[in-house]
Amino acid sequence: MTIHIKNPQEIEKMRVAGKLASEVLDFITPFVKPGITTEEIDKLCHDYMVNVQNTIPAPLNYAPDGHSPYPKSICTSINHQICHGVPGPKALKEGDIVNIDITVIKEGFHGDTSRMFHVGETSIQAKRLCKLTYEAMWLGIEQVKPG
Repeated sequence: MTIHIKNPQEIEKMRVAGKLASEVLDFITPFVKPGITTEEIDKLCHDYMVNVQNTIPAPLNYAPDGHSPYPKSICTSINHQICHGVPGPKALKEGDIVNIDITVIKEGFHGDTSRMFHVGETSIQAKRLCKLTYEAMWLGIEQVKPG
């Protein structure tokens, strides 16, 4: 497989897509509180991506060979759910932790990011888990280098 080295214009488009994905998380932050459903979060994010950013929600209708199309615009994973949960009617409750995973497409480039949210007041264990995984993420990122 040939690896395409991006030119400066393509790299800038990658940066724009990543920034737009991050902006969706900033937008949704005040809505993540007890009582909202992950389906409502999905709709809010979808409307923001499509109508405000003019981006395409990458997960929506994504269907790798042999699989059904993904039915939502984002992924939400609550508590023990590992990743790529499908938003649904379950309401968030006090003490939950939820990961919201956003992928947008802008000018053919994908911006993909996620953020862990504490819903209301969370347990000491949940806070510690989130803190340590965040630190581990940065330790991994620090190891990235060319080659």
